[in-house]
Amino acid sequence: MAKISAADVARLRRVTLAGMMDCKKALEEAEGDFDKAIEIIRKKGQAVANKRADREATEGVVLAKVSGDAKLGAMIVLNSETDFVAKNADFINLANKILDIAIAKKPADLESLKALPFDKVTIGEKVVEFIGIIGEKMQLSYYEKIDAPHVQAYIHPGNRLATLVGFTKPGADMQFYKDVAMQVAAMNPVSVDKDDVPASVISQEIEIGKEQARRDGKPDSMLEKIAQGKLGKFFKESTLLNQEFIKDNKMTVGQYLKSTDKDLTVTAFKRYTLNL
Repeated sequence: MAKISAADVARLRRVTLAGMMDCKKALEEAEGDFDKAIEIIRKKGQAVANKRADREATEGVVLAKVSGDAKLGAMIVLNSETDFVAKNADFINLANKILDIAIAKKPADLESLKALPFDKVTIGEKVVEFIGIIGEKMQLSYYEKIDAPHVQAYIHPGNRLATLVGFTKPGADMQFYKDVAMQVAAMNPVSVDKDDVPASVISQEIEIGKEQARRDGKPDSMLEKIAQGKLGKFFKESTLLNQEFIKDNKMTVGQYLKSTDKDLTVTAFKRYTLNL
């Protein structure tokens, strides 16, 4: 049997992210052949993935990060079957490495991200490889990015909720950017402003308003007016710039931003949450 050194085990762990014992066993099985040991770990991952393909992977982490110049932000979701795995340091480390690649390479969509290289394989293949390490189903299920003059990321404690927000200008006090990113997390707006609300959502809200008024016994001639009034309330509660600012409900988010710079506003936002 080939002699397996601690340095070889540590090197294999750096490449595969597998546990120390898994790396030692793979090297022993490969009789010290490093490349063969990597292949052993990858095949184990595929075998476990095939066995657990029908499992639900609804736990995991939601992570967001911005580039060094804060002009690009990316968010990913890496799912696992259990919360126990989602809290594992190696699992979170893998998710962060994937996110770093997304920031560096700026892929257009999720499938493009999965196809990017990661330690001589693709990101998608690396996720499958890691399944053999943790022993349960995993999937990279979500990826979005925002390009803007300034992008702010926020991750809620526990890694189950994150937001990205793009702004029209850099240079403001960082607290303003952070406050708005936290507002998106807390209040879950449907769009940046009234004009950004999809027509289908507006139509649905109007119909809901009419139906509520009808159930309240209002005459048909008043239904449209009542529904429009409820729509105005919906815009105030559900569009970011028109929401009451959570730290000071005497002003809207839009007014809060303009209190530091009249030209500062939000260009876009992304929000994702696992079941809380």
